[in-house]
Amino acid sequence: MKRVIGFALFCVALGMVLALILPNMFVAVLCIILCILAGYNLFCC
Repeated sequence: MKRVIGFALFCVALGMVLALILPNMFVAVLCIILCILAGYNLFCC
């Protein structure tokens, strides 16, 4: 189950990369980094 959640978070992060036209770029980048790190930890560990 952790692998599925990790994969979903990683996909959300990739989707956020496509949505970089948000008004506040700092929040978008923080969300992307957080999702990538959480997804990697859940998927690979």
